[in-house]
Amino acid sequence: MSSSRTLDHLSEAHWRKSRHSMDNAHCVEVAVTAGAVGVRDTKDRNGGTLVFSPEQWTSFTTRLQQS
Repeated sequence: MSSSRTLDHLSEAHWRKSRHSMDNAHCVEVAVTAGAVGVRDTKDRNGGTLVFSPEQWTSFTTRLQQS
């Protein structure tokens, strides 16, 4: 999947705000689809999106849980 198609696909995805976010703190949102995981700043949704493959996201979250 090309990156522009991935971003288009994520634009229709359901974005969830982190449960660790607070109203006065830096917050992130995550959208998970079959082909990509997007991460963006809740307060600047148009500021850019980091896009990961599902495998990269699983590896990242697994490493966080092990820390």
